This record gives sequence, C-alpha cells and structure tokens, in this order.
Amino acid sequence: MSLTLRPGKPEDATVCGAICYEAFKAIAVQHNFPPSYASPEVAVERMVERLTRPGIYAVVAELDGRVVGSNFLDERSPIAGLGPITVDPTVQNRSIGRHLMQDVLDRVATQHRLGVRLVHAAYHTRALSLYAKMGFAVRDVVAKMTGTPLALKPHGHTVRPATLADLDACNQVCRHVHGHDRGGELRDAIEQGHATLVEQTGRLSGYATVIGVSGHAVGETTAAVQALIEAASAFERDGFLVPLRNKELLSWCLARGFRVAVPQTLMSQGFYQEPVGAFLPSVLY
Repeated sequence: MSLTLRPGKPEDATVCGAICYEAFKAIAVQHNFPPSYASPEVAVERMVERLTRPGIYAVVAELDGRVVGSNFLDERSPIAGLGPITVDPTVQNRSIGRHLMQDVLDRVATQHRLGVRLVHAAYHTRALSLYAKMGFAVRDVVAKMTGTPLALKPHGHTVRPATLADLDACNQVCRHVHGHDRGGELRDAIEQGHATLVEQTGRLSGYATVIGVSGHAVGETTAAVQALIEAASAFERDGFLVPLRNKELLSWCLARGFRVAVPQTLMSQGFYQEPVGAFLPSVLY
C-alpha cells in the first residue's frame, strides 16, 4: 500500500464528491439515519465549492495512485473549521483518515492558529474516537432541526440584511459570545447576500451568515437568535443546528413545530470560551 497526500485541485471535485456521498451514506444507513447529501450530485457541488473557494485548504489522499479520500480546513477566521473528512468505504480502517487529520492539524500548528473546530454525526463512534485521540474535546451536543420556515416578523426585534458597514459591529457580538470573531465567513456571506442581523431598540444584538446547517449565528441573548430563526424564509440545506444545552432555544424550536432530525457533536481543540449568550453552530460538510 502506497499512500500519498497532495493538495486538492478543482478537478478532484467529481471523485471526491462521489467518495463523500458514499462515505456519509454508508455510516448513516448503518444507524438508520438519512444520508447527509440527497444525491451524489449534491455532494459534488459541495466539493466544487470547497475546492474553489479562497481561504479553504484541501488535501487529497491517493492509494496506489487512486484518490481515496479528502479533508478540508476553512481558514477564513481565527478558529479554523475542519471537514468534511471522508474516506472511500472500500478502503476504510487503514489509518487513511488519521493521516488526513494529521495533515490539517499540522497546518493549524504551523500557522499558529487559535484553535480548530468540527461538528460530526454523534452516531459515528469511530470518528468520535479518532478525534478524541487526536486531541479534540467535546464542547456541546447539537441537533439538526428540521421543519417549515416561519418567515415571520419577530416581535420586539428588527431583522434585516447585513451589509459590510455592519461587519465590525457583528464581529464584536461574536467576540462577546465566543471570545473570537468569524469575520472571514461573515464577510463572504454578506457579499453573497445571505447574511442577516437582528436589532433591538436600534442596537445590533446578533447576526447569522445564513440560517442553515452550513451557516452560523450568534446573539447576545437567546431571544436574538430566536428572532433570526423566526424571520428566515428558508433554511439552507433544509435545517439548522441547535445546541442542546440551550434549553430555552430548544424548547422554543420544538414549540414551533421544528423537530430533531440528527444528533451531532461539536468538538474543538485549542482556544475555547464557554458561550456568553446564544449561538447556532455550523457543519463543514
């Protein structure tokens, strides 16, 4: 077995997308959960996005010259985001995933980043064991919530599109909640027209890059995050993630018809501050 790692390239999207789809589907089906991607084509689209977006590092694993896996590191903010990491199901359990993980963690160390985070399916116990062995700590249990968007005008709050003029104020809220900002991701979301913010009595109290599993949100209060969810007319990838330790937010979601679909685990290594306020995490797959 000759395993080599190399930088990912846009032309890897098709094969990496097919592997990503099959890998996530295989583990989900084993545990009677729906696949993370609706089709191989959706997974390929995600790979195209990650292999072409500035600020995202990609590494591809080849076994005897054949692509068998990949991993990604979102470097747009002080805390890097890891994933998706996937290995061809036909060659799993050969330490390929460990090599892909070590590659991006070495890069994090070389760049002297504050830390790195990931979210993974809680039922994937082998992945949980690998991440724990490699220094990651569980920070929260989260759940993907699904349901019909409310698309309402929140009482006592104003939700509007975020602009670049709001970037600094939004970053200040994120620093208050997490101890660091996610300004790179937020800037991209603003430029793409996805980001929203919430104000109360004219004062900014939270924002969302998008309400969806790939977007994050922060608020000085749970009510601020509730307003962002309430105002959303659509959910990116049919849902959003809620930290289960936030009983108030979880109860509010359930009372409005949202349902828990998939349990997930938020893990990180390096800098971590217990959230001050409320937040919605994001997955990297």
